[in-house]
Amino acid sequence: MDAHWWRRIFLGNAAEVDLDSAGRILVSPELRAAAGIEKEVMLLGMGSHLELWDSATYSAKEQAAIAQGMPEALKQFNF
Repeated sequence: MDAHWWRRIFLGNAAEVDLDSAGRILVSPELRAAAGIEKEVMLLGMGSHLELWDSATYSAKEQAAIAQGMPEALKQFNF
């Protein structure tokens, strides 16, 4: 049941948007602020969905993950 609230938090803030004439999507100021997106972004394809990250935040989190080493469960993972 706790997961329902998290779904509401994540999906309740979803908004339908249109592409502009150049095929771009405008990310609202509220969502940019909530995600900590400043100027440069990274768009990651994650299988069934995309993730939009502030470039500096993504780089810091990526370096932290690499420094921790690969989890044992992923050492046998292949594509």
